[in-house]
Amino acid sequence: MKIHEYQAKAILAKYGVPVPQSKVAFTVEEAVAAQKELGGRVVIKAQIHAGGRGKGGGVKLASDAAETETVARSILGMTLVTHQTGPEGRYVHRVLVEETLPIQKEYYLGIVLDRGSGKNVFMASSEGGMEIEEVAAATPEKILREVIEPGLGMSPYQARNLAFGIGIPAASVNAAAKAILALARAYEEIDANLAEINPFILTSDGAVFALDAKIGIDDNAFFRHKDLIELRDLNEEDPLEVEASKFGLNYVKLDGNVGCMVNGAGLAMATMDIIQYAGGSPANFLDVGGGANAEQIKNAFRILLSDKNVKAVLINIFGGILRCDTLASGVIAAARDLNIQIPVVVRMEGTNVELGRQMLAESGLNLVTADGMKDAAEKVVALALKAA
Repeated sequence: MKIHEYQAKAILAKYGVPVPQSKVAFTVEEAVAAQKELGGRVVIKAQIHAGGRGKGGGVKLASDAAETETVARSILGMTLVTHQTGPEGRYVHRVLVEETLPIQKEYYLGIVLDRGSGKNVFMASSEGGMEIEEVAAATPEKILREVIEPGLGMSPYQARNLAFGIGIPAASVNAAAKAILALARAYEEIDANLAEINPFILTSDGAVFALDAKIGIDDNAFFRHKDLIELRDLNEEDPLEVEASKFGLNYVKLDGNVGCMVNGAGLAMATMDIIQYAGGSPANFLDVGGGANAEQIKNAFRILLSDKNVKAVLINIFGGILRCDTLASGVIAAARDLNIQIPVVVRMEGTNVELGRQMLAESGLNLVTADGMKDAAEKVVALALKAA
């Protein structure tokens, strides 16, 4: 789960990372009140789950209340397009009004999981304010890394290595190291899968601050963090993905025209691959899970069909916990209740497969059965092309 900058900063402040004074505002009036409370020059930032906000016109300065009103009015309600939003952009529902600080130097701090080693890695760079991918491509030597050992956490000597390594002045190293340790502690304790401060700044008087912050939280850990669920902003998520989550379905919308309904994440990935191999393009990732029932299958169909780009559907099920006759019953009920007009190809194997195939054949519905994944992919791609 992604969260907004102001929410990330609130978490970091709780763990001892220095952050600028700020107020979140949902209306122009609240933004003006925030500027008056903070006093003086402020920066007003659109709060969306995407980077590149400044280049898209979503970050602006204001010197007084009148200018704050003008700027807030221009940002609130805008559709902000950045390199991370895609051409459709994101609607701005809220802004962060924040004090300005005298920046002397910008740095980068971030933590991610290195899946190769199975350990978290703390990265730091003297090239703050830039996309870390650009730094890695152009000047990889400017990214320093410290591996965080599971069970031990970030050590003070590692934090000091990074602080000195990226050029923090000696007088400010202790403050920087303290912030680095606090960031690492926050990352671990909230079960984050990403924590990034870009830029991490040094001010002209030697203080350090997190001028921006990005945190991603592992959804699988929410049972330990019921309070963090409240930070979810449904306005920032795809409506179909939000709808799918209500029924325990793992759904991710893609750009293709072949809808996929599969049980098991690994089989779902293989299904998308073989559709691509057959010359098609998957419209989604949809894992109904091993214990899906007829009602979940119906809801999965409804969500699939809500995507107007879908021209054909491939159902690929290996019957185990989810028996093939249960799947067939759900597919038949959904096809009748939802009046499905687009072609549906069904490939099933496993428990009660013969019974499931018989039920589909006797349903009187236009359901195409397939013999194996290759046959299923070729049939559904051909049908999608014909319907396009």
